[in-house]
Formats: sequence, C-alpha cells, structure tokens
Amino acid sequence: MFYPEPIERLIDNLTRLPGIGRKTATRLAFFLLSAREGYITDLSHSLIDIKEKIRLCSVCFNITDIDPCAICRDERRDKASICVVEESSHMMVIESSNPGQFRYHILHGIINPLEGIGPDDIRINELRERILSEGITEVIVATNPNIEGNTTAHYIAEILKPYDVRITRIASGIPVGGDIVYIDPLTIKSSLENRKKL
Repeated sequence: MFYPEPIERLIDNLTRLPGIGRKTATRLAFFLLSAREGYITDLSHSLIDIKEKIRLCSVCFNITDIDPCAICRDERRDKASICVVEESSHMMVIESSNPGQFRYHILHGIINPLEGIGPDDIRINELRERILSEGITEVIVATNPNIEGNTTAHYIAEILKPYDVRITRIASGIPVGGDIVYIDPLTIKSSLENRKKL
C-alpha cells in the first residue's frame, strides 16, 4: 500500500534511523500526522538545532553547544587524570556514576581493521598531544571489553609507553547483583584476572 507522497517520504526517512523498520516508521509517521502543530514545530527545530548548534569540544571532543564543553571548563575536576572513552554516550554513563570527578577524551570510535578503522581514524593522536600539553599523569582507558575495545586499549598503552604517564584499564567482570551460574566463561575469566585483595 502506498500513502500520499509526503507520508511515504517521511516513512522512508524514519526507516533510515537505527532499529526502525517500515512498520514502526509507518506508526511514527501517523503519530506525527495527528500530533499537535506545536509539537511538530518543536521537533523540527530540535532536529535543525542538533545540526546547526552541536559541535565537538576542541579539547576533549565531546559533543557540545559551547566550546570548550562544560566538563572541560570545570576547574574542580582532577587535572592529572583523563578518562578515555569510545563515544560521548559512554562518557555520559561514566559521568552519571562519578559526577564531577574525571576529565575525558572521546575517541569517536575504536580500532577495527575489519571495518577499515585504524588508529589515524580516531582521536588517538589528539590524546597524545593532550598528555604532552596538559601534564596528565594517568590515562584511564574505558573502552568496551570486547576485541576492538581491547585492541584499542593495548594500542593506546603501547604508544604512550615513552611518556611518564600511568595507564590503567577499567576492570571488567561479574556485575553487582549478578549470579555466577549465569555468567559467560569470558566474563568469569576476566573477573578472575581482575581480582582484588579483600
């Protein structure tokens, strides 16, 4: 079934969003069709604003509307350490559990040779420049504990060896409240390798 051209175009645009198939896109299109005009205006302005007003922080490469971003401007944060994450969304998760503690460096990706993403395609060189210019003494690597995240973490550790900087990696293992019976073998292995003294 084909709808009028403006609705078809909207459905087609919505299906380009991650995880949105034609059925969901059609439901969203008809929701928007019946929504009040003020909501549609606000939605369209917010979509335009994210393209026109959002940019990358010139220091940490977080998404921001003011450069440098609020985190980089926060003088209360630890200036000696920097937490390296893959994406801005990962930084938000860490920040929600440790508010106001760290400064960050967003890589905007991870090393993934299968997808043609190498070290020069993410913000690793900029990380090295920050270490030289900002007097950083600890780099906390908080990439995902998967093959690509581990590869990226090891690469960062390797290129930073010549510098007087402590390199740490976030621990991975059994989640708080988890049942050991249901944990996969790789997580168990990681938990044992990252065990702490009681």
